[in-house]
Amino acid sequence: VKAMAVKWNEIAEKSVVIAVPWSNKKLTVEAATFRDKLKPGSEETWSFTVKGPMGDKVSSELLVNMYDASLDQFKPHNWPTSIGRRQQGNYGKDFQSQAFGNTQLRFTNEGKNNYRHPHSMSFARLNFFGLHLGYGNYSNLLRSKVSGVAVESAETDAIMIRGDAEAAAPVQEESAGYAADDAAENKESAEDKSSLEVVARKNLQETAFFFPQLTTDAEGNVKFSFTTPEALTEWKVMAFAHSRELQTGYWEGTSVTQKELMVTPNAPRFFRQGDEITFSTKISNLTNKLLSGQAELQLFNATNLQPVYTKFAEDSAIKGFRVDAKGNTSVYWHLSIPDDVPAVTYRVLAATENFSDGEENALPVLSNRMLVTETLPIPLRSNETKTFELTGLVNTTSSTLKHHQLTLEMTSNPAWYAVQALPYLMEYPYECAEQIFSRYYANSLATHIANSDPKIKAVFDSWRNYQPDALKSNLEKNEELKSLLLRETPWVRDAQNEAEQKRRIALLFDLNRMANEQRKAINQLKQLQYADGGWPWFAGGPTNRFITQHIVAGIGHLDHLGVETDKPASTEMTRAAVQYLDNELSKDLRELKRYNKDWRNVETLSQIHVHYFYARSFFQNIEVESKNREAFDFYFSLLKKDWLKQELYRDGIAAMALHRYDEQELADKIVTSLDERSITDEELGMYWKSNTPGWWWYQAPIETQALMIEVFDEVGNDLEAVDELKIWLLKNKQTNSWETTKATSEAVYALLLRGGNWLAVDDLVDLQLGEKVIEPSNIDGVEIEAGTGYFKTSWNGSEITPQMGEVKASKNGEGIAWGALYWQYFEDLDKITKFEETPLQLQKQLFLQQNTATGPKITPVSEDQELEIGDLLKVRIELRVDRNMEFVHMKDMRA
Repeated sequence: VKAMAVKWNEIAEKSVVIAVPWSNKKLTVEAATFRDKLKPGSEETWSFTVKGPMGDKVSSELLVNMYDASLDQFKPHNWPTSIGRRQQGNYGKDFQSQAFGNTQLRFTNEGKNNYRHPHSMSFARLNFFGLHLGYGNYSNLLRSKVSGVAVESAETDAIMIRGDAEAAAPVQEESAGYAADDAAENKESAEDKSSLEVVARKNLQETAFFFPQLTTDAEGNVKFSFTTPEALTEWKVMAFAHSRELQTGYWEGTSVTQKELMVTPNAPRFFRQGDEITFSTKISNLTNKLLSGQAELQLFNATNLQPVYTKFAEDSAIKGFRVDAKGNTSVYWHLSIPDDVPAVTYRVLAATENFSDGEENALPVLSNRMLVTETLPIPLRSNETKTFELTGLVNTTSSTLKHHQLTLEMTSNPAWYAVQALPYLMEYPYECAEQIFSRYYANSLATHIANSDPKIKAVFDSWRNYQPDALKSNLEKNEELKSLLLRETPWVRDAQNEAEQKRRIALLFDLNRMANEQRKAINQLKQLQYADGGWPWFAGGPTNRFITQHIVAGIGHLDHLGVETDKPASTEMTRAAVQYLDNELSKDLRELKRYNKDWRNVETLSQIHVHYFYARSFFQNIEVESKNREAFDFYFSLLKKDWLKQELYRDGIAAMALHRYDEQELADKIVTSLDERSITDEELGMYWKSNTPGWWWYQAPIETQALMIEVFDEVGNDLEAVDELKIWLLKNKQTNSWETTKATSEAVYALLLRGGNWLAVDDLVDLQLGEKVIEPSNIDGVEIEAGTGYFKTSWNGSEITPQMGEVKASKNGEGIAWGALYWQYFEDLDKITKFEETPLQLQKQLFLQQNTATGPKITPVSEDQELEIGDLLKVRIELRVDRNMEFVHMKDMRA
């Protein structure tokens, strides 16, 4: 119920919730036969009775469940207690309090506002490492006592666990039991004595039963049977009843599986070859008298169930024990883990004169050896010969190292990877003006490329007819060399998308289809273009000035490359679009005059204006109308004054515009400035440190690098710099995905400038490993990919020699090439040393964290420092690389 009163410009409101109980919808669930103490592995039959609101008989259906109650410490489980409705009135807009006064208030004081930023505080909290506990359950976890173990928060990324004296045994992590022969069979112990005659508990599952559809009889009774799991724990039992009339009832209880004598092994999660550990078990006595007896640890090879205790320990497998009434005690075995047992099934048995218990489970034995992959990058430039050395292989001296595989791969012409990105342009799903134009752009470029050289057309035919693997995602290649399978990584969908796009490249380069797609795209663009000549971003939206300039510049790119397009249609659209952009420039000048009396002294130019002159410079044959001449001249004069800015993209398009409008001296100054700010690296080529991603369209690294290729090609006429710039662009494609249609289209355009002949280069890289000359065409099972020249070959085990770690490579012809030598071997963990020097560097440090009066403090751990149980360690890993990498997986191994 809600009430509202208004008087003297004040509002008073009151809201009251009135609960109307649905007493006629409540069922009563009673446990007719239920035991709260159970024997492990026993057969049980329970029954429940369901009654109506007045105690009457009712026909209903039951959902009944029983699971390990300890799971509630991580995520509490509950069911609804009713399915009743909650009615709430809605006043509508006429009866909502919006108060009185201004909905917005703005203070203006000549730009002298002082903003006060409140100080924010953060507090330490538990790191749950991805475990989602739901809302409101953190405090439950902190208050809980799991077998007496308390949890303390040290810092946001660290957790320490300490045990009470009464709870010496940590919580057992349960897993499925290993199917084996019955423990009652006699097995030899370390001293060849007969084993204890005890049946071990194997069924340690965490759910006893789940019955979703039990129905009551005419009297409202329901009965069911189950076998009690053999884990010694507390169980939560839940029952929910409902009828056809939406009557509901709920019942909840707990039961415990226990024995008079119980063993609780404190087993590790796994064994590690070479480790020495103490295997312990807790023995509990629930009787009222002291018990004494023997406990035994039995170990079996899990693959064949042969006894292996003598391989793990020298002392006796049988230990004596005494345990007080209602008390606990512990028994220990000292084990040394051998390296010839792949997995272990353990049985812990305990027996007295009248009572016995046992538990069986399986544990993996992890290898102390690791498969290591060392990589030697092989980057090459045009007509270059270099020698590379994998020093770890050449200087191998370890007696425990075992060769696994040596793999050589090479891509002789990576420029084709840019061409393989073209289908992405034509298949992007959104029907916006920018992406419709990208489809037109891609089909036009594809037609141009396919017709430019017979060698290039032969490559596409080969991919389509003979080499489907050429269209496999680059992420999918060499998966056997990765430490983690692609399907287990977050970017698996990227690989699937890339592979699908590449599979369609043969379809893209079908000449008939390309002509049809061009006509379709140009017609869509004509329909999208408004009467004023501009394009919206999406149909029905307002005209978008930048999108219009982007399309005009794109059509200019095609003209500049000499790409044959639908000339009448594109010319008509372009003329209308250019006139729209000229008109917008005049509007800007009118607005400037209106709001700035000192407009003649303005010296700065916006990014959209600089980009206008770049797009407009492609079409100087379209005259500026007299009504727009004043605005054109005014803003062009600003371009000449305001040419050197921090943004690389702005400088590049300013240089292009000034060059095309015959301001060559200024354009040359910009190119000189760009050259002075650049970096040239032997492998990465020419690039700029300041070319980093940002929010704005002129802060896009791929588009910026593509523009610089255009600048140094057309304005600087520096073909050497153009090749260096293309190297960076292709190296970026090696480790990144070009994620936008705009980036892909600009990159492909730039790579075709003054270097389309890179695609026609079909000479393979000459390779020699030690004294072994590599002829991929003569190696069985090795296929050379058309276009890219990619191939891969491997040698196994005994075939590998230290001399093969030296690679001599020669690149014939223009363009760049890249490849790598991968050496895989097995080695003991403590003998793995620093890997080969590559552009990707890793540094790992350990720190000891201690609480001080001023807060937590961390100090580096030295080699001779003694650490104690309970010390809190922090691991810091620094990963450094000389280029952007989009797909990186790092896994921190056991210390």
